[in-house]
Amino acid sequence: MRKLVSGLGGRAVIAVPYLWLFIFFLVPFFIVLKISLSQVTIAIPPYIPVFNWQDGLAGFFQKLGALSLDNYLWLADDPLYVNAYLSSLRIAAVSTLLTLLVGYPLAYGMARAPLAVRPILLMMVILPFWTSFLIRVYAWIGILKPEGLLNQFLMFLGIIDQPLVIANTTTAVYIGIVYSYLPFMVLPLYATLEKMDYSLIEAAEDLGCTPLAAFWKITFPLSLAGVLAGCMLVFIPAVGEFVIPDLLGGSGTLMIGKTLWNEFFANRDWPVSSAVAIVLLLILVLPIVYFQRAQARAQERAG
Repeated sequence: MRKLVSGLGGRAVIAVPYLWLFIFFLVPFFIVLKISLSQVTIAIPPYIPVFNWQDGLAGFFQKLGALSLDNYLWLADDPLYVNAYLSSLRIAAVSTLLTLLVGYPLAYGMARAPLAVRPILLMMVILPFWTSFLIRVYAWIGILKPEGLLNQFLMFLGIIDQPLVIANTTTAVYIGIVYSYLPFMVLPLYATLEKMDYSLIEAAEDLGCTPLAAFWKITFPLSLAGVLAGCMLVFIPAVGEFVIPDLLGGSGTLMIGKTLWNEFFANRDWPVSSAVAIVLLLILVLPIVYFQRAQARAQERAG
C-alpha cells in the first residue's frame, strides 16, 4: 500500500508540469492554429471558423478536408512577412551578440568580486526589474531624441557639434533591446562563472599560459552553458519584440511583432495574424530544441 501511494505521488508530481504545459501552451496553440486555418470575414469574431468545439471529434474529422492553408501561402507569397521575419531574426541575433559582449565582462567582474560585494552587484542588476518595462523604454526616448540627454551631454563635452540622429532608427532598437534584456544575459552567466574553480586559471598561468590564453582555453569553455542560456533568454523574446521597435524604431523598423500587431488590431485579419504567430512559434522552437540538446550533451560530459 505504501509503495502504491508513493508511486501515485511520484506520478502526480511528474504530471503537474505536463498539465501546466497542456493548459497554458497546447490549448492556446491549437486555438490559434484553428483560427489560422479559417477565413476572414466582417463579423465578431472576424473570421469564419472551420471547426467548432461543439461539433465534437466526429465533426472535426468530417471537416478536415475543408481546412485551408491559404493564410500560410499568403505569408510565403507576400514579401512583407518574409522580410519581417528575416529582419526580426537579424535584429535579434545582433542584439543578442551585443548583449553578450556587454554582459559577459559584467558577469565576470561580478563573479570575481569579493564575496561581500557580490550581493550588492547582483541587486544592482536585478533592480531595473522593479520598474515598469514600458517606463524604462519611454525613458530611452528622452535620452536618444535630438534634444535628449545623450546629445546634450556630448555637445557639452564638445565631442559633437550637432545632435546625432539615433531615435527612430535601428540603432535605437539595438540599444533598447540590449538595455532591457541585459539582466537575462548577466544572471545565467554569473551563476556559471561564480561556480567555476579559478584554481584552474592559476594552474594554467603557472604552466605558461597568458591571462588571455587562459581565458579562451579554460574560462570561456567552462562558461558555455551560461552563454547558451543567456543567448536563448535574450534571442527568443527579442525576435517577437513589439514595444521597443514601436517606440524606439519608428515606422522604418520592420519586425514581425509590429506586423503581427497591425494584422490583428489595425487590419483585424485574425486568420493571417494567427498564421504569423504559428510560424513565429515554429521558428523559435528550433533554438529551444538546440539549447536543450546542448544542455544534455554538457551534462553527459560533466557526468
